[in-house]
This record gives sequence, structure tokens and C-alpha cells, in this order.
Amino acid sequence: MSVVGEAQRTLNVTQAIFGSWDTPDAAEHPAVHYRGTTWSYRQLIAEINRAGNALRELGIRREERIVLVAYDSPHFLAMMFGAMKIGAVPIPLNPYLPVDDYAYFLEDSRARLLAVEPEIWRALGPRLQGGAPDVSWVMVLPGLGTPQISPVGHPGPFVFYQDFIPRMDHSLEAAPTSPDEAAFWLYSSGSTGKPKGAVHCHKDMISCNETYGTKVLGITRRDRLFSASKLYFAYGLGNGSYFAFANGASVVLMPEKVEPSLVLETIEQTDPTLFFGVPTLYNAMLRVQGREYRFPSLRACVSAGEPLPAEIFLRWKERYGVEIVDGIGSTEVLHIYISNRPGDCRPGTSGHVVPGYEVRIVDEDGRPVPQGEIGDLYVKGDSIAAFYWNQAEKTRSSMVGEWYRTGDKYYIDPDGYYCYAGRSDDMMKVGGMWVSPSEVENALLRHEAVVEAAVVAVADEAGLDKPVAYVVLSQGYVGDAAMEAALRSFARDQMAHFKAPRAFHFVEELPKTATGKIQRFKLRAGLAQSR
Repeated sequence: MSVVGEAQRTLNVTQAIFGSWDTPDAAEHPAVHYRGTTWSYRQLIAEINRAGNALRELGIRREERIVLVAYDSPHFLAMMFGAMKIGAVPIPLNPYLPVDDYAYFLEDSRARLLAVEPEIWRALGPRLQGGAPDVSWVMVLPGLGTPQISPVGHPGPFVFYQDFIPRMDHSLEAAPTSPDEAAFWLYSSGSTGKPKGAVHCHKDMISCNETYGTKVLGITRRDRLFSASKLYFAYGLGNGSYFAFANGASVVLMPEKVEPSLVLETIEQTDPTLFFGVPTLYNAMLRVQGREYRFPSLRACVSAGEPLPAEIFLRWKERYGVEIVDGIGSTEVLHIYISNRPGDCRPGTSGHVVPGYEVRIVDEDGRPVPQGEIGDLYVKGDSIAAFYWNQAEKTRSSMVGEWYRTGDKYYIDPDGYYCYAGRSDDMMKVGGMWVSPSEVENALLRHEAVVEAAVVAVADEAGLDKPVAYVVLSQGYVGDAAMEAALRSFARDQMAHFKAPRAFHFVEELPKTATGKIQRFKLRAGLAQSR
């Protein structure tokens, strides 16, 4: 049964999320904490309405797309929720991409309007001349200062947010959209190739809040949420906006690029009750030296994006006295659908299925595997994207009836916890036995010299797969033959010998997506080219 309800014919996600707080009792409650200022619900709702009216003034119609290349800020929220309120379709993008990448997204989405940070526009504008034929308007956002820029090189008429938006009416009636109407797109992180546009509907945010936001995290009006993962990312969009706003809570927005010391300082200074990050960030924050941080306000931390190694969970809890609630989600499902629970966290596992979702683990023929055996993970739930834009074949192969084929390998341990075994295309068969890269990586992370590790398969002279490790070492350690021998011996003490890496490559950093996922396919490609 749909969370929204089969009988409900009209649902506008912006109205559904903010409608309860546009009242005298709730209007002055804090909604956003941003760079030393606080926006009340009254102020944020008014800004959302002005943004929606501005888009209508510019001729943006229902179902037309706008691309949003913006840092986390109230202006991002206004454009995102204002667009959805009028029935338009916002597409948030990573503002830290190489500027040449944006041409692909604009062309693929056929966006009518580009809303962009001023410093990004300086580099992007000249590259778009003749390269974005569907863009009718460019809106330059306020940015982090007041830089002066020129409209030179824009592909259409040009407006400044701070000049145009304040002139608009602060009242706006929501478009009578349906629960299954397109509300926003999120492009996949591209961990295995070119990004795909996942089309999400007006019901999807509501579903995620009513399943994970309330039933797992128990978010209430008393909470303050801070997400280091940014709003353009599916995980960050929930953490940094609709989970809070649907429950009358507030969010802390940090527009700056994520840096471990800055994140630690922001937590200490803004007193969130819930903090959201990814394993790579938690690991980096644990390595920050020079002072001790205290987080008395935190009742839980949350991790997603990649499986959280047990070692990081234990070190974090020992240092800060708070659990990291790990779970698995995806762009296509919008947020987390298997999760540990506050007070019931099993390190090294993804926990249990979130209420409102169903999962199954099957073999290559689609048959359920016995408990303890590794298989392919499928998930069913009301927040799954409707389809991939202009990718019919990929839609058919990934969205199988009501089920979404996640591409992840999982098994269930004897106590019923779901355990990640790797991506389907990352799994290795060594000596006829499945080997999970994450198992080997987690073992290596227990060594004091290892900061990060990624394990991939490489064929030997006989064409048989063998595990090979790429390792980032802690400061003061040298990646020489002695270190390789020490890590190989350490790995063999931690697991069956056939799982231990046959070779080690010491690197300065691992290739990752913008959301922190290790791009193992790039490591495999590098090995193939070197042979």
C-alpha cells in the first residue's frame, strides 16, 4: 500500500512539507541556520513563494526543468521547493564539477533555466555559447559574497537572484500536481559510467520521511540536523531539507566545501542533534589532530553512501561517545532503505529493513538464496524513481516491475542483520569462492598504517582473478617492500588466505565520486592498461 494513499489524486510536495508550518504558531520557529543567521519558517516559506513566482514570471511552466548549480544555502532551498510548488522540475547538480561537465547535464535534461553560483558562471558562461539550446534564462545566485560579474557568454536572458526575487509576491498557490507527477530529478553519481537522470515524483520525499525520517530517526520539532553531505546528493537532500521541514525541525547549512576540521568546528558551534556524513569523512575527521572536540548535543550520527567499516564505528564511538547509525540507500530509492537503529547498531552491518520497504536477496536466476549466502539485492518501496530519463534499456534492466535491482551483493547474518558484500561488478571469485572487496578492505583498515583501502580483481598469467589492494598510508609510513609484506601478513591473520591481496599499490588518494564512493572501475582500468 502506498504511503501517500491510492485515493489521493492531488499532492504537491512543497505544500505537503511546509503547509503545516505556515501558521502563526509555527511560523517563527527556526528553519535554517546559515552562516551566523537564522531563517524562520515564515521567512523561508516567503522566499520559496517568491522563487516560485519568479520562475512563473520568467515563463517556466509545469513539468519544465530547471538546473540548479548551487552551494547549500536558503537560496538553494527557495529555488528547489519554489520550482516544485509551481509544478516545475528542479535538477540540483554538484557545484564542484569541472565546468565542461555541465554542458552534458543541460543538454540531456533540456532545462529551460540555469540557476548558478556567480564564480561557477564566470567559468561556465563562455563554454555554453551555442552549447545549451534549450536554456532560455540564466539566473545568477547571490553566492558567498557580492562579486560583480557580466552576462557575457550567457545562452539566454540573464537575471540576478538578489535583484529579481525580492520584487516577487510572498504568497503562492501550489500547483495541483499528482503524487506520481515528476517533481525533481537527481543524476546518479556515475560510479560505473555516465550519470543517469533518475526521475522522482511528488510522493517520494513524503514516503522517505514517513519511513526512515520518522520511524528510524524519530525526527521531531526539537531536532536540529546538520548534513556534511550536500543538498545536490540524494542522501544530503533528505538530511539537509525535507526530513527537518516535514517535522518542524531545523537544519544547519554549510555552503563551504567539506573539510574535516571545518565540519568538526561546525558541529561544535551549531549544536545539532543529528549529524550526517559518509564513511570517508568520518575516517578523515578521526584523523584530525591538534585539539579535542565535544558534541554534547548529538543524539546520533548517520552514515551512508558506502558501507561503514566496523573499525571506524568503534573508534568514533570511543572518541565521541555517540553511535554512527549506518545504512544503505541510493539515488534511485532516494534515501536509506536498510538501516541500523539508534541504540541497536551492529558494527559492520547495514542493520534491518526500514519499515515501508521490502527487500529480497536472490541468485543469478532470481531465486531466493539461503540465509548466509551472498546474492543480488532487490528493493521495493514507494520512493523509487519512476524511470531514468531517456534511458529505456537501463530502466527496464534496473526497475523490474515493482522491484529495483540495486547492483549490490548482500547476505543476512545468523542474527538477521543485512551485510554488504560489494557491488555486483566489484565481486571477485577467487579459487571458485566469492570474495567481497569490502571484507578485505575492512580488515586492512584495522592496521595502524592504513588510512584507506580499495580492493579489486586482476587476472593473473593463467587468467584467474586475484585480489589486489590500493592503499593510502598514514603520515610517517612508507609504501615499500617491507610495508607490503607486513600488510600481506596482517591480512592473512585476519581472514582466509585466499582472500588476502596478492599485491599492494601505495597511492596518495583513491578515485572517488563526488559523494565519496570509491570508483573501483578506474582502479581496474589502470591495472588493465599497465599489463
